[in-house]
Amino acid sequence: MLSLLQGIVFSFALWFGLYLLARDPRKAALRYAGLGLVAYALALALDLLATFEGRIGGSPDAALAHWRYVAALLPSAFWFGVSLSLLSDMPAFARRVLPWLVAAYVLAMGVSGAAIAITAAIPIAASAVALWFVWRAFRSGLPQRPLAALVAATIFFLLGLGLLVIPLAWLSTRLVLLAISFDLALLGFVIAALDAFDEGEALLPDFLRSLGFSVFAALLFGGQVAAAMLINGVTLEMLALLLAVITTAIATQTFADPIQTALDRLIFARFPRLRRARADLRAAASALPRVNEALNLETMDETEFARLTRRALGHMGDLQRLAASPLTRLPVIDARLAARGEQDNTLERAAELKALLAESIARLKPRTGEDFGTSDEWRYYNALYFPYVAGLKPYSRRAIHDNGLSPAEKAALDWFQTYVPERTLHNWQNAAARLVAQDLRERD
Repeated sequence: MLSLLQGIVFSFALWFGLYLLARDPRKAALRYAGLGLVAYALALALDLLATFEGRIGGSPDAALAHWRYVAALLPSAFWFGVSLSLLSDMPAFARRVLPWLVAAYVLAMGVSGAAIAITAAIPIAASAVALWFVWRAFRSGLPQRPLAALVAATIFFLLGLGLLVIPLAWLSTRLVLLAISFDLALLGFVIAALDAFDEGEALLPDFLRSLGFSVFAALLFGGQVAAAMLINGVTLEMLALLLAVITTAIATQTFADPIQTALDRLIFARFPRLRRARADLRAAASALPRVNEALNLETMDETEFARLTRRALGHMGDLQRLAASPLTRLPVIDARLAARGEQDNTLERAAELKALLAESIARLKPRTGEDFGTSDEWRYYNALYFPYVAGLKPYSRRAIHDNGLSPAEKAALDWFQTYVPERTLHNWQNAAARLVAQDLRERD
């Protein structure tokens, strides 16, 4: 019975981790929270295999038991990364600490017979620092209710890690490992809720849609292997196959959109219009469960409206994320669609919002007759037009070798890289977003 429960928790942790990664892998909080849950699912899978091998062979393989322990403590490093992402005032160099922390931990634990001090110090210290960062974020004005749950979950996660590192004789390690699942699930759910709040999206419909489809896929394909195990007997190889099939089924379902996009590029390479049409339909279908119809744009305060405008500007190149924006329900969009006689659907609203944002950005452009300038009056236009409309990525390594740019775009790229720090550009974009938000409201 305990093994069955562990298998269910493994499947849920794996799906939840992959769901957070698929939600928006560009966001550090979602990425690290997802990787932490995937690492925890790996620990559960290795524990299942080690436990079964111990039952049939007397003792589990030493390497299998060792890496089970390593994987069980890995989520602490990723949670450290999540807590860093909650702090808006954290220096950029500090955010680069996490990969080195994870690498140091894995290398230290990869050596057989690593000292217990190293084993205990890294995950517990990382979780303790994460707790401090979350507490600072709690006091910085972010939504209090989810962050209060985050503080509580981090405390219990830290206690669970302590029991893993220094186990009690009367408490099974398997039970401790399962108990940590509640903490990690709560941590992941709060991070997803904060992201949905930040984007102005609904979480629960999309959450249930992905979970339901993944459960169906896991039961459909994993059930066949389980049936074969009941008929022919359970072996270590069949148990490993069952876990692999469940993993593949869940991953395929969770990343269905990127997989279909990649296959369309391959299969419909000679049919670009068909490929784009299928991509648009997928974007609309994926955006619908995320639309938060509870938000009232007319009664929303200026700060909240400006924040949602800032998010929409950042998604101008991503139709799926733009289609989920609450700003697609602006009255001016209703009027523009009706005036042109266009169909009122998700894709048309997203396209109209994109055009509306581009028009507002164009209004920020100084009327000097030039395409680019570097004086103070150009800063807000430059900060929005070139990254979001022209699609420039000034601080990307690829941008250095960008070809096919217009003279204005080349000059802007050189100016950003030479004279404008990334943090300064971020501040300009926030200020410019407030002007765009004001323009949108005045159009209503």
